Amino acid sequence: MENARPRLLQFGKMPLAQLDIDLAQAYDVHILSQEADPDRFLAEHGAEFELAATSAAMGLPARVVNALPHLKFVSSFGVGFDALDKESLLRRGARVGYTPGVLDDCVADMAFALLLDAARGLSESDRFVRRGDWEKSRFGLRTRASGKRIGIFGMGRIGSTVARRASGFDMEVAYHNRRPVEASPHLYLPSLLELASWSDFLVITAAGGDATQHLVNAEVLDALGPEGILINVARGSVVDEAALVTALQEQRIAGAGLDVFEDEPRPLPALLQLDNVVLAPHIASGTNETRRAMADLTLQNLRQYLATGRPLSEVPWSAAQ
Repeated sequence: MENARPRLLQFGKMPLAQLDIDLAQAYDVHILSQEADPDRFLAEHGAEFELAATSAAMGLPARVVNALPHLKFVSSFGVGFDALDKESLLRRGARVGYTPGVLDDCVADMAFALLLDAARGLSESDRFVRRGDWEKSRFGLRTRASGKRIGIFGMGRIGSTVARRASGFDMEVAYHNRRPVEASPHLYLPSLLELASWSDFLVITAAGGDATQHLVNAEVLDALGPEGILINVARGSVVDEAALVTALQEQRIAGAGLDVFEDEPRPLPALLQLDNVVLAPHIASGTNETRRAMADLTLQNLRQYLATGRPLSEVPWSAAQ
């Protein structure tokens, strides 16, 4: 009997192994990354697929989209979509689903974990104790977080959740977006430079992509100043990483907490030598609860598309059909 399950091209293994299993149970899945010659496979079989699945980290390059002439829908595991080739997907007329909302809390928690670590030197003090330095000297004083000013670049779902966390620390909140958020109780500043100058902590929760490439540059870091701390839980591309290294080395800012980098998984080597920066391997959404919720929404987007022609959650630029 002919297999009645819809065919689905999976670009690579998913960040949650259970999602690979769930997709294979519901669809006739072919994982492209397991092909010895993926381009040859696409040339021979690309026309067989109307559905594709990927993750925000893997994305979907133009060469793959262009080899799928009948592609109608892509379900992406993750909230970022800068690695999905927008132009080729729009030309193809394919809709694209993603998984916003379900990771807001964990990403906001991570922003504050990095903020507190960078402010109080927790990772640095851990190394201090492990090296046995406590027997020889005292660990230096750091800065408090409570009562300070937190500037949020990107007051979307995640930024708004960070702002709620900040209320528990009695912090003043300001933000910068392309435009003010209607009914937001927080101070809107019309430029990123003004926001950085106002802030004690500058938290990046803006989307990646060409529009935000290197917006946090040397000028913004200088505006943040020698007592300011930068936190990035968005996309590494938003920050000029080389300029950040220089600012940290020259102590033109006090510190940074980074979960994302320009060339993952390869932060600039100089970052690894600095004690005034906290580094994490892109794990802001890396909890069992959040990854399961992201997987469920990836599956729901596929089911909803097949049932109605529209996913539950669609990237803002997704093609209309």
